[in-house]
Amino acid sequence: MKKLVPDPPVSLSGVRRNPEHELTNKAVLHSLANGSGEVVLLQSLGATAASTMGNNSLFSVREGISAEEALLHVSILLKAAEEVSDEITERASGVERGLIWSMIHSVEMARGVVDALLDGNRP
Repeated sequence: MKKLVPDPPVSLSGVRRNPEHELTNKAVLHSLANGSGEVVLLQSLGATAASTMGNNSLFSVREGISAEEALLHVSILLKAAEEVSDEITERASGVERGLIWSMIHSVEMARGVVDALLDGNRP
């Protein structure tokens, strides 16, 4: 007999988790729950550390860039990704169009979060 409903995907809980990310999330949630969120979180973030993108990369992130400046650049990069993806979508068809649209939606949501963080921390 052929099975009509596939098995659910295997859960990989904890496999892809970043311990530093989890610790930071817990600290932020704890601060918010205790009402000690008076400190502006964006200003409490440290400056960037020097970082390269893979082996032999021409691109690197400079050390000492403020969190606000880094988020501004991320927002600009995400906006550019949206615009390029919009152009590609017009030329795609079928499944490709759906995949590209999904990517655009993800990029728009990411940019929305970054912009909301920036807007929420401006006087």
